[in-house]
Amino acid sequence: MSENGSLSPADVERLLSDRSAETRAQTVKKIAGNLTGRHFSDKERAEAEQIFRLLVSDAEVLVRQTLAETLKSLPELPHDIAFALANDISDVAAPMLSYSDALSDDDLAEIINSKTEEHQTAIAGRSSVSEAISEKLADTGNEDVVATLMGNDGAKISEKTFEKVLDQFGDNEKVNAPMVSRSVLPLTVTERLVTMVSDKLRDHLVSHHDMSPTTATDLILESREKTMIGLLKGGTREGELVQLIDQLHENGRLTPTIILRALCVGDIDFFETALSKGADISVANVHMLVSDSGGQGLQQLCRKFNIPKGLTEMMRVALGVVKELEYDGDPGDRERFRDQVIQRVLTRFEDRFDAENVDYLISKISNTEAGDSATA
Repeated sequence: MSENGSLSPADVERLLSDRSAETRAQTVKKIAGNLTGRHFSDKERAEAEQIFRLLVSDAEVLVRQTLAETLKSLPELPHDIAFALANDISDVAAPMLSYSDALSDDDLAEIINSKTEEHQTAIAGRSSVSEAISEKLADTGNEDVVATLMGNDGAKISEKTFEKVLDQFGDNEKVNAPMVSRSVLPLTVTERLVTMVSDKLRDHLVSHHDMSPTTATDLILESREKTMIGLLKGGTREGELVQLIDQLHENGRLTPTIILRALCVGDIDFFETALSKGADISVANVHMLVSDSGGQGLQQLCRKFNIPKGLTEMMRVALGVVKELEYDGDPGDRERFRDQVIQRVLTRFEDRFDAENVDYLISKISNTEAGDSATA
């Protein structure tokens, strides 16, 4: 490098003739590291790029590693140089695969198909990964690659790809733990995750504690329902809500208790959409029926859905309270609102229960219904 920082003939000579890999690597680092500097003319940049084209085939791994590491974030890096380094052994390719914007999705797809797990993992960790590349990475079926992808919040992942991953790795903690930690997940994917984690917990309770499978299942169902309702956010898109409720219904998890829990936190959309699904009536008609001040419409819906009378009465009272109270959506208001609804419902049923929370209230109502049925 000359005194003014430009590319000198001596630099070129050193790169092409010096037998020491370490010396050549240091020279590469100097030239590449200063390539974006103000001292490089267009002509000198072109000369440097030509030298790099020679060095991508250097026999010494250290030289190629240094080249890749130094050029990985270089703006406007020529595609042929980036692609050559990205197709090298994983130690050389990793920096380029992890950082370089010179690589297209077509390049990345080709490398996923033809290179090693280490290459795939580097791609999975890129700061930005498209849905198409995420799907190709998931299709590798490699645990480490998929776990890295799930832990990368910069990766765009379609619902279809999440479902594929759950089908293959749903009970794999290395994969589902980072998936759970993602900042955004489709509701249907979240519901499946809650189910899988709950089933694992149930098996643990049965095998490690003095608890019957029935008791463990009841406990998990209660926990699962509370978790799912806690995940629902105000402003959930209609299509996403319908898809979630369809999935719950299809898997036998659209229970009267989860519908009541949703109502108790003021989620009228979930409440009406769930009743619509269970009673096989349009949401518009459900809305009209539950708006019936006499409560007859709600009773008809619940009968069609086979919801026990006690829970139907709780829904009627809770619905009236929800309509009367105001839910403003401020931080913590969901919990305050829930407490108000439950308190009012408890007041209505104070001659039967003295519970302090909706879980106890729901279980007592359900147990009473079961007892009534048994003695009938």
